[in-house]
Amino acid sequence: MKRERLIGGAGLMQIDWDKTIDEILADKMACPRCGSFTNEIVAGYTREPWGADYAPRCQSCSRKEDCDARKLVILCAGCAGELQLRARPVDQVTLMTMLLNDCRKDLEECLDYLIEYWQDDLDVSPEDADKRLEEFDSETFAEEDEARRRLEEEYLTYHRWFREHGLRISEPGWRADYAEELIAHGYSTLLGD
Repeated sequence: MKRERLIGGAGLMQIDWDKTIDEILADKMACPRCGSFTNEIVAGYTREPWGADYAPRCQSCSRKEDCDARKLVILCAGCAGELQLRARPVDQVTLMTMLLNDCRKDLEECLDYLIEYWQDDLDVSPEDADKRLEEFDSETFAEEDEARRRLEEEYLTYHRWFREHGLRISEPGWRADYAEELIAHGYSTLLGD
């Protein structure tokens, strides 16, 4: 939508209002709770179930109402105060780094579970201790493998964001260490060969 305006009798100037509004709002974010636009967002962690509604990594979760997992929540300062969320102001790079690191922690937990922790969870007897999860319980393995794949795809979206913005990724060796560990245990990964 373009509008014309007379500037000091010097003639007509074209203003592209859609572009102008986009430029004004480019540095603003809508709070996921109240919907207000803000220049500054805050991020913090909570285990409260309400946090899943405002946590970017929990949007596809199907168990939001009773979830007590630690969640990274993003809100405006006013909503964070109302909900008593301990949060700090973050810029876009800091937020993306926090999301990347959260995803890494989840991937490390998947790796630990796949290699060893499943034995405690499934109450494995000593005679089955040398088996791999896929040999002991193929259905549980398929679920865990699918969850890990989704996390690896999520990690790659964050990784691409840093590359697209020409930014250095924190702890760049983490990806290689994770991939090497998985490969050494005979598993494939989207994060390396």
